[in-house]
Amino acid sequence: STTNDVSNVLMVNPNVIDVNTVQEFIAKVKAAPGKYNYASTGNGTGTHLAFAEFVFKAKLDMVHVPYKGGPEAIQGVLAGDVCCIFNQVQTALPQFRAGKVRLLGVTTKKRVPAIPDVPTIDEAGVPGFESYTWFGIFAPKGLPLPIAQKMNAALKVALEDPETQKKMTDLGNTPRYETLDQFKATVKADRAKWAEVVKAVGATID
Repeated sequence: STTNDVSNVLMVNPNVIDVNTVQEFIAKVKAAPGKYNYASTGNGTGTHLAFAEFVFKAKLDMVHVPYKGGPEAIQGVLAGDVCCIFNQVQTALPQFRAGKVRLLGVTTKKRVPAIPDVPTIDEAGVPGFESYTWFGIFAPKGLPLPIAQKMNAALKVALEDPETQKKMTDLGNTPRYETLDQFKATVKADRAKWAEVVKAVGATID
């Protein structure tokens, strides 16, 4: 089953691209094709695919700069080597609270309670855009169904605990429980979606 959804957020260095909204970001990038670079945590990673999909749907001309991981990518944004990145809300919050970056839009269909003033990218300028990471628990193939059902039921109890929910939402995450069948459908649907995104943007992996 899934345990929680993690929204990415468009994080920009205002010293590189001085904008306050998604629409301003799109306008400034379109005015200077090929000028702005965006970071990711590596070729083919979730941060890469999310930004590539955003670039594709907003019809932008930007250069992708893959880093070896999250800390390196964030440092690239802070240093001004790249203008921006899509990164998990929980990772972006410390830099945002320190006043080093601006957060323009979250990638989920709904706003994130930890940063309620930040709009979704869907409502802020790219209708229909949705991209997020989910975490889930898998078991070895062939696990007896009664055991899988028991584990799933225990997970449901844990995710419905108010204290657990608060800890997740404070970090910018959204608790989400799914039955075994619902989780199978989620995995199948996401495989199909991201296969189309990869095909459309021509993304590759390291």
